[in-house]
Amino acid sequence: METTLRGVGVSHGVAIGEVRHMGTAVLEPPARQIPAEEAEREQGRARKAVEAVAADLMARGNLAGGEAQAVLEAQAMMAQDPELMADVDRRIAVGSTAERAVYDAFAAYRELLAGAGEYLAGRVADLDDVRNRIVARLLGVPMPGVPDSDEPYVLVARDLAPADTALLDPTLVLGFVTEEGGPTSHSAILARALGVPAVVALPGAGELAEGTMIAVDGSTGEIFVNPSDEKKAQLEAAAAERKAALAASTGPGATADGHKVPLLANVGGPSDVPAAVEAGAEGVGLFRTEFLFLDDSKNAPSEEKQVEAYRQVLEAFPEGRVVVRVLDAGADKPLDFLTPGDEPNPALGVRGLRTLLDHPEVLRTQLTALAKAAEGLPVYLEVMAPMVADRTDAKAFADACRAAGLQAKFGAMVEIPSAALRARSILQEVEFLSLGTNDLAQYTFAADRQVGAVSRLQDPWQPALLDLVALSAEAAKAEGKSCGVCGEAASDPLLACVLTGLGVTSLSMGSASIPYVRATLAKYTLAQCERAAAAARASDSAEEARTAAQAVLSGE
Repeated sequence: METTLRGVGVSHGVAIGEVRHMGTAVLEPPARQIPAEEAEREQGRARKAVEAVAADLMARGNLAGGEAQAVLEAQAMMAQDPELMADVDRRIAVGSTAERAVYDAFAAYRELLAGAGEYLAGRVADLDDVRNRIVARLLGVPMPGVPDSDEPYVLVARDLAPADTALLDPTLVLGFVTEEGGPTSHSAILARALGVPAVVALPGAGELAEGTMIAVDGSTGEIFVNPSDEKKAQLEAAAAERKAALAASTGPGATADGHKVPLLANVGGPSDVPAAVEAGAEGVGLFRTEFLFLDDSKNAPSEEKQVEAYRQVLEAFPEGRVVVRVLDAGADKPLDFLTPGDEPNPALGVRGLRTLLDHPEVLRTQLTALAKAAEGLPVYLEVMAPMVADRTDAKAFADACRAAGLQAKFGAMVEIPSAALRARSILQEVEFLSLGTNDLAQYTFAADRQVGAVSRLQDPWQPALLDLVALSAEAAKAEGKSCGVCGEAASDPLLACVLTGLGVTSLSMGSASIPYVRATLAKYTLAQCERAAAAARASDSAEEARTAAQAVLSGE
């Protein structure tokens, strides 16, 4: 009998296939005492296992490239954390086996992360995966991970570790479903990069029986268990229609009546550029420069290294627009040399622009590097600050840009509700706004973006969030300036139409989403988008907003 479940759709497309569950996590090793003379040997075993797992993660990252590489390299650094390894050595010295010492040391570290703010709490799943891989190697059992199968399947898991998601084979893994996660979790971001249909935050996903036939709609978040032949045909027809529309849609982003909406790419560095160019991106709407800094959390990259990385991205878009976000450190991206380690709530503390204003030399070096990287290139460089709260912040950033001799447009990200409410004031100091909908949702609803239990409040269709987008867009229009969206909201084709109707002037997203958004925008006029936006804002929940917008655009 066909039943329908609903999670959060995070990667477009339809997948129909049998359920295969992720390999079982490593069991807890027994607590066994070893004689003192074995301690040194066990410490050596632990170190070798850690080094092997770190090397494997780095190798997977090199194969995957792009954002996946940065995620996996961060996991490898986690495995080799000196304090963690010192704790393992101490536990072995007082009688633990290598595997038990690793298990217990990671458990203690896990508790610290869980209570250490948004980003670190969100990395608990990554830490668990590293622990499981080290313990599995020490026990000589298979690594937990993607199941072996000769036939294509839909992967179901409590959560997916980046190391597994990064190397999924799209010819075998038709799609995936997880019980945890949210629209901005690592699994969601990597799924979009792979172009694999995915649904996260599905309660009871683990209870789906092995071998059960399911249909996954990564656009709507619906899971159809034991779908009828009619439902399968309906979903396959819809998927074929989307595919045909993608193939037919080329060129710059625009509505059916010719209203231009530039479609830009979110990138983390030079390795993400080829996919953006192939997808037809009209430029870069969010260049996340923090990946350069995360390579070494103890020291800032040199000006020369920054110039080289920035220039590679700028050169890829001659005559195009490249929007660079200066270093967004703190909270979810701590750096030893910049961010305080003792804040009770880092997400509400010194992060983003606040961090840079406390360390003006880091900001000055980055702005100088950007100025040098753009020299002689026919590119439209725009530079924006993260976590701008008010006009004072915006002025401080614009002043710093001018002092560095930067020939570019200066902008502010709208991630804090105060910035949306006072957008017109902020625009007295800067030339454009860019809405980071992930953080804007987090701060509007007091809902941690990494916690699956509050994922409904992270839904970018929430009418209150749409209200803040509308306020920002209206302020920009009144000032004759631009207002783009660079958060994950822009990657939803239907929502892209609504954002356009709200007055947003450009949309930036992961490269894999650009063809979907381009094709969908081209089907509707600006007036239709405006009516859909009004209907969404008049709703009282995210689900109602989505349904209302869909009804307007489908002519129901």
